[in-house]
Amino acid sequence: MNFPKLDLADKIAVLVGASRGIGRSMALGLGHAGADLVVSSRTKSDLESLADELREMGRKVLVQPADVRNLDSIKALSDASVATFGRIDILVNNAGLGHHEPAFDVTEDRWDSIVDTNLKGVFFCCQIIGKVMAQQRKGKIININSTFGLVGIPNRSVYCASKGGISQLTKALAVEWAPYNVHVNAIAPTSVRTPMNEALHRDPKWRAEWLSRLPIGRFCEPEDLYGALVFLASDASDMVTGVTLPIDGGWTAW
Repeated sequence: MNFPKLDLADKIAVLVGASRGIGRSMALGLGHAGADLVVSSRTKSDLESLADELREMGRKVLVQPADVRNLDSIKALSDASVATFGRIDILVNNAGLGHHEPAFDVTEDRWDSIVDTNLKGVFFCCQIIGKVMAQQRKGKIININSTFGLVGIPNRSVYCASKGGISQLTKALAVEWAPYNVHVNAIAPTSVRTPMNEALHRDPKWRAEWLSRLPIGRFCEPEDLYGALVFLASDASDMVTGVTLPIDGGWTAW
């Protein structure tokens, strides 16, 4: 009996939104599992130390800045990845913005900035790099969602809307691209302490309320995403597509 491998040796992964927070941790996790990487964010300087760390693991790395709000930038990312490595096996969509604000106060500019990054950007990264995978007849796309895309949270209406859209987009693309052997899944972590939500984690009242909803009794750490990430990126998940997997310590279980 041939059991599929959970390692990512000889795989080429493109990680969008890689410079810090869970993006940086996931890049290191993919490298630890054996993948060579294209790491991307809006500014190249934020990626250089990450690339050095990955190269110390023995991984091949391309640093390619991209702004997911700009389709030409995404196309340049895809073209550079193929030109360097010849193919793209894995795409991780992690670029995202968040904001804590009452719905009554949301401006059009705020809506556009969050939705353009969190949802439009994910769609066109999927579309442009998905075409490469469809031609290869193989690929794994992993969209980084949030538990905020699965339930309603006060004062996070736009973020919840954008992340809820990722859940539906993941399902729709999974069904449409299954004939090309392109698998599309999502990971939905609970609140992870990152620069984007540092202010919330400094609030004792918020921390107490949030922990009271976590059956496992602790906050999610960036490394907690590793198992799901490697599984969904590997051949071991070849029968899994269209799924949003919560990494939330049971937060959405009640």
